Amino acid sequence: MKPVNVPKTLLECSRYFAGDPAIAVEFLAAMRWKDGVECPHCKSKAAHSYLKTRHIWKCRGCKKQFSVKAGTVFEDSPIPLDKWMMVVWLVVNCKNGISSWEIHRALKVTQKTAWFMLHRVRLALHDGSVEKAGVTGNNEVEVDEAFIGGKTGNMHKKRKEALQATVDNSTPRWKNTVSYPGKTPVQGILDRDLRKVRAKVLPNVKRDTLQTEILNQVEFGAKLYSDNSVAYNELASLYAHEVVNHAQEYVRGRVHTNGMENFWSLLKRGLRGTYVAVEPFHLERYVDEQVFRYNNRATKDNPLNDSDRFVLALSQIAGKRLTYKELIGKEAETPF
Repeated sequence: MKPVNVPKTLLECSRYFAGDPAIAVEFLAAMRWKDGVECPHCKSKAAHSYLKTRHIWKCRGCKKQFSVKAGTVFEDSPIPLDKWMMVVWLVVNCKNGISSWEIHRALKVTQKTAWFMLHRVRLALHDGSVEKAGVTGNNEVEVDEAFIGGKTGNMHKKRKEALQATVDNSTPRWKNTVSYPGKTPVQGILDRDLRKVRAKVLPNVKRDTLQTEILNQVEFGAKLYSDNSVAYNELASLYAHEVVNHAQEYVRGRVHTNGMENFWSLLKRGLRGTYVAVEPFHLERYVDEQVFRYNNRATKDNPLNDSDRFVLALSQIAGKRLTYKELIGKEAETPF
């Protein structure tokens, strides 16, 4: 693919893609197929004929036609690519996120359409990395959990009573499936050397659930820092595990979870201030959105800018698909 200009600011992005659909098609094709156009049907990289009037390609191998949207989160969307480019830019660069109502007003699409677009972009932002934390540098890893949901004091009396009834007060908090009524647990793991976070919505905060995620995500022998929750007991045999008791102190030398607390504050600021009401069924994608922005923020060692995040997000759109039925839970998720 021939090189394309990458906009540096929101204003440049708006001007660059406005007017001519061919520009957005050419740009997205360059981001997706760096080594040349590839047919999403037969995976052939042989010569393809391009139909300029329809902005699609025809594969000379399988003889099928395809667009640059095929096999991506944009597939089957009637929304023009210039509007998709604007949504991607806003999602990856607005520190506290951007609501569907703001997209609705700015791009002249319905609020329902904007909501669907945002969820498809969030799916693209999911990293899916299998590399474990605590492999490089000082091998220091923080682990902590947060509980996302509305405040019990703000709930209606009947709902509050119903939620309280689901908790068995005769057993310790960490053994309860519902530890905090009306809230959804999210576990976070921070690699201090890479300055990257992994976060995942969990069904509960039982010991087996939390420790299984740590075993899957953290390299054995790493220096593991957590609070004094009993759910993290028995990790000392596999990790250099140290705890900090928040009832007495928050920092003891290198032992603290303040990095994860920073991430939780950013996540909750977006959920409470921008999105306001997020159902547990969709929470995973909102977490992925914040993880992407946090892991690709500008630092002294990694001076990423808005343009870099935009290009990175577009490079992750392929092989992911989300239909509206899947989004609202009426159909199983697409396997690719």
